[in-house]
Order: sequence, then C-alpha cells, then structure tokens
Amino acid sequence: KPVDQGYDASAPLPVKAGVGNFFGNISDVWTSLNNFLQGKGGDGLSDAGRVLINTTIGIGGVFDVASEMGLEKHAEDFGQTLGKWGVGDGPYFYWPIIGPRTTRDTFGFAVDSYVDPVARVHDVPLRNSLLGVRLIDKRASLLPSDKVVEQAAFDKYNYVRDAYLQNRRSEINDGNVSR
Repeated sequence: KPVDQGYDASAPLPVKAGVGNFFGNISDVWTSLNNFLQGKGGDGLSDAGRVLINTTIGIGGVFDVASEMGLEKHAEDFGQTLGKWGVGDGPYFYWPIIGPRTTRDTFGFAVDSYVDPVARVHDVPLRNSLLGVRLIDKRASLLPSDKVVEQAAFDKYNYVRDAYLQNRRSEINDGNVSR
C-alpha cells in the first residue's frame, strides 16, 4: 500500500492515465474473446476494434482514442464467462495479492493469468517490470475504495464480501440484477 500511495502521489495524472490505458488495451484482447465466448458478438467486435484503434492511432494503447470515437470499453474475464455458462460461485475467499474471489472466479483468474500476454514476455526483467507496474497501477486505482471501506464498514470482511458478490452478480448478468 505505501508503494501504491507513493505512485499515486508522485506520478502525474497523464502518466497514470497512459499506464492504465496501455494495460487496458492489452486486456481488451482477452475481453473481446470472452465477449465472443459469452455470445456477445457485437461487444466482442467492438473490443477488437478498440484494440486495433488504440494500438495504432493510440500509440500502443497509451491513448484511449477508441473511447473518444464512441467505442464503449467492456470488462469481461473468464470468471464471468464461466458464470454465463452456468458455473456456480462456490465458496468466497479473500486471497493475498489478488483479493476477493469465489472458487469459480479463482479458477477464472488462473485462466486469465495463463493467457495474459504480459506474463508471456520472455525477457524476464522486462516481464517482471511490466507485471510490477501493472500491479502498482491497479492497486493505486483502488485506494479510494480503501477509504470507503475504512469509513463505512463495521465488519470489513462482510462488507467487502457482500460488495464483491453483488458486483460480480451484476457483471455476469450485464447489470440485470433480477437474474
């Protein structure tokens, strides 16, 4: 957390945005495939288009030109795909480093990690640097959530668990909570 706070305080906003955009562009490839696996062809094509546009015009994904062009960013992972296919949640866990997950989402995270192009970089120092920067950037983006949990929760574990499970249900059902 101190490293994330230092990054958040010292990195200029354009740098943080560029780092987030770069890694978001890489993840859009897998998001596109997960959309197709969930039967959402239009969203899959949109995300593939985002990758093409942001990689070329957005200079390797540092700039999110596709959003400016009206292509919506989606967030789909293999845990959501399994949920769409009817795989149940299973027990809830709070894992060190990767955070809250159900059994289904833990398996999905393992698949997501296996296909992650950043983790597949063969140059070990470059790969580890990229993974470290992505982890710090992701964790720094969650710092405001820490404040909410600290201020609002009497029982932090239950608060985080309930928020996670409700959010995942919404993500799997594309915001339709009545399913």
